Amino acid sequence: MGEVSFDGLLAVAIVAAAIPIILGLFPKVPIPDSVLEIVAGIILGPAVLGWVHIDEAISVLAKLGVAFLLFLAGLEIDFHVLRGKPLRYGIVSFVASLAIGVLIAFPLFGLDVIIDPLLIAIILSATSLGIVVPVLKDAGKLGTRLSTFVVAASSVAEFGSIVALSMFFSGSGSPKPIETAGKLFVLFLAVAVVAIVTARGRWDRLNDVLFRMQETSSQLRVRLTVVLLLALLVLSRSLKFDAILGAFMAGALIAALMDSDRDADLGHLRHKLDGIGFGLFVPVFFVATGLSFPVNQLFSDSSALLRVPLFLVMLLAVRGLPALLLRSEATPREGLAAGLLQATSLSFIVVAAQIGVTVGELRPINAASLVAAGMLSVLIFPAGALVLLKRPAGPVVAHEADADEAGADEAGAVER
Repeated sequence: MGEVSFDGLLAVAIVAAAIPIILGLFPKVPIPDSVLEIVAGIILGPAVLGWVHIDEAISVLAKLGVAFLLFLAGLEIDFHVLRGKPLRYGIVSFVASLAIGVLIAFPLFGLDVIIDPLLIAIILSATSLGIVVPVLKDAGKLGTRLSTFVVAASSVAEFGSIVALSMFFSGSGSPKPIETAGKLFVLFLAVAVVAIVTARGRWDRLNDVLFRMQETSSQLRVRLTVVLLLALLVLSRSLKFDAILGAFMAGALIAALMDSDRDADLGHLRHKLDGIGFGLFVPVFFVATGLSFPVNQLFSDSSALLRVPLFLVMLLAVRGLPALLLRSEATPREGLAAGLLQATSLSFIVVAAQIGVTVGELRPINAASLVAAGMLSVLIFPAGALVLLKRPAGPVVAHEADADEAGADEAGAVER
């Protein structure tokens, strides 16, 4: 085996450590870590300074970073929210997003600007749940009826976009709907079996072992979680899906099985998983995205620069317009804020754009423009939503809570 260089990885690690320090020194600057990590990668990479290039070490950790990013996204899902009217709104909202996306992308296909309207619609149909929840919390809206609907819509969009991408744009060749549906059923069945066996099985002795060893050097719960993650990654690839589907489903499975109120009893598993993902793998992925960012494509001609605001407006239309369905549940100002939050997306855009280029269904110039639009969305939309939600509102029409529709414990549903 040849010697692996860690010089580039050291530079990436320095960037990953420096960015939170910088943001911590300037707490009023509303810029997510991921945006600065991509920008830092662009500056240090071949496009600008040329100091750091993607090597073997960075490549491997970046691939694990994608897996952990989607795993942690699945872990964000709160299944207490996904029921009744909020769930129905989330599903209708996501389907509407896909329809709007195909509708507004089709003229670009006719003009030969894009290759596949469906891929563009799927890329634009996701929402970064990890950004939406903190904004709602900062606005003092977390746990309200509005947040229940927004979080449900964001969760369904994140899950649905990953499933749709894996179904239609994984592997090579033309999609085979019946075969793909069968393979998807096998994957869901495997996850369901694990969930049922884990939740209903009599594991008294094993539970005693887990509690005894969760805080020792073995960190047994963490190790078993990593086994589940890798197992679903391998199964997804074996079924010819993209690995991101398996990673996301692993996170969603852990979220469904784990009681957030007993996190301390479970050895602070969620905190440890966040530490592994966001402490190492995820920032490497975002910096590596910047290192490979095709800046020359983005500035190749005037039409390239026009694609960024175009995709940003399309993102706002695809995810923002379905928020009109909330007109009976929220004030106009809250509905506008919900639309901005639902249109906030970056992580999935980065991952999906890379997959689109790999399978030959997305041009590099459009991939770069989509990522740039996603970066602008997380800079602009949450800030605008925060202003709208914090501004004093007029009289609000009270909505009668329906225990069957929204859940009796709605007030604490999204608190983690």
